[in-house]
Amino acid sequence: MAQRAMWRTTARLAAMIVATVVAMMATGLGVAGQTPADVAGDWVLTGETDGGPFTSNVVLEQNGTELTGRYSSDAVGEAELKGSVSGNDFMWSLSADLGGQSIELTYTCTLQDDGTLSGQLDLGGYGGGTFTGKRR
Repeated sequence: MAQRAMWRTTARLAAMIVATVVAMMATGLGVAGQTPADVAGDWVLTGETDGGPFTSNVVLEQNGTELTGRYSSDAVGEAELKGSVSGNDFMWSLSADLGGQSIELTYTCTLQDDGTLSGQLDLGGYGGGTFTGKRR
């Protein structure tokens, strides 16, 4: 009798797990996480930092959740970047020489429904800012 009760409990638990996985898949929630958005391309960024407005260009290459690419602006020049994508959120960072000081710039972004991006910029402890971007 005890074996039969344990088998029923195990069968119910298995059915509940299957139902939960099916419900997650039906609502777009994957068991391993969200599918990364396609953020590859040539982007123009405009924004405002503690030091004033800026414009920069970013070419992002994407391999699954991994980002690589090139960053260029008048203030920083050109630099290689690396980052990652998780759902509609993504980030990249690069090393820059600003006035003889090497700092790490980190861009944290969200891909918007209209295909633009918006985000925050961290200037490696020397302030920050906000920006928007659109594909060329």
